[in-house]
Amino acid sequence: MRTYALLILLCLAAFLPGIASLPPLDRDEPRFMQASKQMAGSGDYVDIRFQDESRYKKPIGIYWLQNAALAISGQGADAQAWIYRLVSVLGGIVAVCGTFAIGRSLFGERAGLIAAIALAGIFGLGFEARIAKTDAALLATAVLAQGALARLHLASRRSEKPPGSVVWLFWIAEGASILIKGPIVPLMSALTVAAIAVFDRDWRWLRELKPVRGILIVALIVAPWIIAISTKAGWAFWQESVGRDMLGKVASGQESHGFPPGYYVLTCSLMVWPFGAMALEGGLAALSRFRSDPRLLFLLAWYLPWWIVCEIMPTKLPHYVLPAYPALLLLMAWWLGAAATGAMRVPLWQRWLVLAARFGVLAVTVGLAALAIGLPIYFDGFSGWGVVCALAFLAAGWLGSGIAVKLSPLPRVAGATIACLIAMGLLAGKVLPEIGKLWPAREIARAFEANRSCPNSTLTSAGYEEPSLIFLAGTETVLTNGAGAAAKLQDDACAIAAIEKAQEASFAAAFEEAARKPEPMATVEGFNFSNGRTVSVTVYRMAH
Repeated sequence: MRTYALLILLCLAAFLPGIASLPPLDRDEPRFMQASKQMAGSGDYVDIRFQDESRYKKPIGIYWLQNAALAISGQGADAQAWIYRLVSVLGGIVAVCGTFAIGRSLFGERAGLIAAIALAGIFGLGFEARIAKTDAALLATAVLAQGALARLHLASRRSEKPPGSVVWLFWIAEGASILIKGPIVPLMSALTVAAIAVFDRDWRWLRELKPVRGILIVALIVAPWIIAISTKAGWAFWQESVGRDMLGKVASGQESHGFPPGYYVLTCSLMVWPFGAMALEGGLAALSRFRSDPRLLFLLAWYLPWWIVCEIMPTKLPHYVLPAYPALLLLMAWWLGAAATGAMRVPLWQRWLVLAARFGVLAVTVGLAALAIGLPIYFDGFSGWGVVCALAFLAAGWLGSGIAVKLSPLPRVAGATIACLIAMGLLAGKVLPEIGKLWPAREIARAFEANRSCPNSTLTSAGYEEPSLIFLAGTETVLTNGAGAAAKLQDDACAIAAIEKAQEASFAAAFEEAARKPEPMATVEGFNFSNGRTVSVTVYRMAH
C-alpha cells in the first residue's frame, strides 16, 4: 500500500499543476465540458446537448463522471473548468497504479515501479490527464481490462486457477469503457486475444473469462442508457455515434485528421517522450524472445495489433494509441531490468534503430524547450518561467535518451519523470496561461464580464465561434454574423456583442441610419491555434 500511496502522490504532482490556470482547449474539451454543464443545469442525465444541438458522437460515460465531480464539488453547473478535469486526473492515477500492478505481477515490483513512474511522466498522459476529455478515463479502463486479461492468460500457462474477482474486473472495465468511448477497449482486448491465439494455438484459457456471464455484466452496465437514449432520440443517436463518428473515422479522415500509415511511428516520439528510445529497446528485445516467454507475448499482443489498426485507419490523432502505451512501457521496464544484469545483447541493426530513436527523443526535447522559451517571446515577451521550463525539458530529454547517462534504471527513469513533472507543470501552469494572445476566448469572456450592463446580459459573437467561448461566456451565448449581432444589440439593451474583424463591415452597416450607435469597450488581439489564424475581436455595447 505504501507504493500505491507514493504513486498517487506522484500522479497528483504530475497532473494537477495547470488544471486550474489553463483555459479550455479548443475544440473538443469545451464541447465535453459544456455538454456536462448543460446536463447539470437541466437535470437531464440521458440526453447530451451542446446548446440546442444534440451531441451523440461519444456515449454518456464521461458526462456522468464529470457530473459526479460537479456534484461532489457542490458547485454544479457553475463549476470552473478544473472541476471537470479532475475526472481525467483520476483516470491518470488509476492507469499508473494499474500499470504498477501489472508490472509487479509479470516481472516483479521494481519493474512495475519503473513502468508506472514512466507512464506518469510521458508527455501523452501528462497532456490528456490535464484536460476534460475521454482519453485519460479510457486509458484507466484499458489498463484494468488488459491487466485482468494478463492475469487470466498467465494463470492458464502456469496451470493455476485465477481469482474470480479478475473475471469480474475484466468485464466491468469493458462495460465502463464502452460507456466512455464505445467499443475501443473491447476491440483492443479482442485483438490481444487473437494475436495470442495465433502463436499459442490455444483458446481453452478463454473459458476462464466466463463469456456468457461477462456479456450479461456488460449488458447490465451499458443497456439501460442505450435503451433510454434510443427511446428519447430514436435513430438520431445511432446515426451520429455509429454512422458518422465511428464508421466515418474508419471510412475516411475526419475533420482534416487523415494521414497515411507511419503517422504513429512519428507521433510516438512525442507521446511517449522522453522514454521513446528505451521503450523501443524493450519492444525490439521482446520480438526475439516472446515465443519462449508468455509475459512478453501478452505485452506484444497488447501493443502491436492495436498500433497496426490505428495506422490502417484513415482518421488519425496522436492519442489513439495511448491505451496501448502501458504495454510498451512494461516492455521497457522488463528490458531495463534484464539489460542491467548483463543478460541481454542486441544485434547491430537494432542498435542503429535505437540510436535513431535517441536522436528522435533529443529532437522532441529541443522542440519543447524552444517552444517554452519562444512562445512567450513571440506573443508577449521574455518569460523567466519559460527558461526554467525549457531547462527541465532538456534535463528530462537527456535522462530519457540514455545518452551518456550512467544511472541504474530506476533512478534514471525517476529522474526523467521528475524533470517531466516540473516541465509540464510550468508549461501548463505558468508559461501558456500567461500568454493572453493564445486564449482569445478567455479574453473575450473577460471583456464581456467587465462590461455587462445587466446581471442577465448575454454575449452575441459574430465571426468567432470556438466552443470555449460558449463555456466561458455562458450557454446563452449566440453565434451569428455581423448583421445578426447588430439586430441583437438593437433589440436587447443588455446585450454585448463581440465582432470579429471580418464581420465589422456588416455590423457597422446595420447602424448607418440608426439614432443610437454601439460603442467599443475592448479589443482582443490573439491567435486561434485551432485553425492557425490571427484573431481581432472588438467588444461592443449600446451607448447610453
